[in-house]
Amino acid sequence: MRQPILYAHEMWRRQRLWVIFLLVVGVGASAATLVYPQLRSDRNGLNWIFFAYVPAGLLLGGALLYYRWRSHVEVADAGLKIGTLLSQVLIEYELIRIARVQPLDRHFQDSRKRLIRPVSRPLMPRPALYLRLRGDEARLAYIRRKLGSQLVADDTIALPVPDPDALSWEISARLPDRAGVNLGGGRRRRKRTR
Repeated sequence: MRQPILYAHEMWRRQRLWVIFLLVVGVGASAATLVYPQLRSDRNGLNWIFFAYVPAGLLLGGALLYYRWRSHVEVADAGLKIGTLLSQVLIEYELIRIARVQPLDRHFQDSRKRLIRPVSRPLMPRPALYLRLRGDEARLAYIRRKLGSQLVADDTIALPVPDPDALSWEISARLPDRAGVNLGGGRRRRKRTR
C-alpha cells in the first residue's frame, strides 16, 4: 500500500499555474522575437530573456512533479517507508507504538503554529495519520533530522494522506503483539501461593 503525502500534492496544485505561465509566455514571446526583426534589435538584449522562460517552466514543472513523486508513505514487509524530497526513511514496526487518525491541525498547536506554511493551510482540518514512536533518542533524532520538523514533533509523526484510515488499519495489523497491554475490563489473575 502506497499513498502520497498531500503536502507535495498541494504544492503542485498551487504552483502549476506558474509552470503554465512560463511555458505560454516563453513560447509566445520567443516566437514573436523570432518573427518580428524590430523586436530583436533591442540594445539591451531584454527581448532575448524570453528564451529562458521555456526551460525555466520545464525545470519548475519537473521539480514539482519529482517532489510529488518522491513524497509518499509505503507499507512494506520490513517497515513503513516515508519518502520526502531528499530522503527516505524506513521505520521498523517495532518502533511504532500506535497508529491513529486525527485532524492535522492538532500537530501544529501552541508553539508549532509558526511551522504552518501557507501552502498547507487547506490541509489543516483534514484527517491525518499520526504515528507515535518508541525507541532510543539517537534513532528518534535520526528520524527527526531526515523527515524534518514539518512532519515530526517529539516522538510523533503526522502524515496528511488521502486515506489515513486504511493506512492506519494496515499499519496496526502489522504491529507486533505487545505483552502486558491492557485489554480492558478483566482483573489480573492472582498467583497461587502454596
